Amino acid sequence: MIRAVIFDCDGVLVDSERLTNRVIRDNLAQRGLDWPVERIMTSFVGGTVAGVGEVARASGARIESGWLDTIYAEIYAVLEQEVTPVPGAVDVLDWLDARAIPYAIGSNGPERKMQITLARCGFADRLQGRVLSAVALGAPKPAPDVYLAAADLLGVAPEHVVVVEDSATGARAAQAAGMACYGFAPDDDGAGLSAVGAMPFHAMRDLQHLLPI
Repeated sequence: MIRAVIFDCDGVLVDSERLTNRVIRDNLAQRGLDWPVERIMTSFVGGTVAGVGEVARASGARIESGWLDTIYAEIYAVLEQEVTPVPGAVDVLDWLDARAIPYAIGSNGPERKMQITLARCGFADRLQGRVLSAVALGAPKPAPDVYLAAADLLGVAPEHVVVVEDSATGARAAQAAGMACYGFAPDDDGAGLSAVGAMPFHAMRDLQHLLPI
């Protein structure tokens, strides 16, 4: 039986991936790396923005000193105006609350980014004190640290925790933590998530019918 759920944030609870990667695409195009947004998504979803800069530089982009601060400012400005909840995410959290199943967030995103997106999407109050950043921990996914820390915060052993992820990187982190993983794949068949041990599903509202609670 599942006693707790840990959600990734971007692309799972808040619909931020498309917006973030649009900003990254435009930013890198100005620096000589004119990749289509589909390649940006494939290359960077599930990673860190610092990792984006490293890959972009190695691929020929002109990444200047201070670029990380610049790109974060651009991303935050768009998210503050445009980010919305993933369809069905509110329903899932309400369903967990009704069953007294605790939940938390374990994300590769920085704390400031989650403060912005969770507040705009109306999740900040219900997740207060249960939002963990792998960046702040110094061990981004696929390291399992953020999920193990979230499970410890909730007081639940890893084998009784389910992780909800949308990236292969995050699914590998869940596997390394000894946690079952459900892979949210709204735009494809979920084969990439399945290949790293996640159980794919395609609509967030379906999660409440899938979890063994």
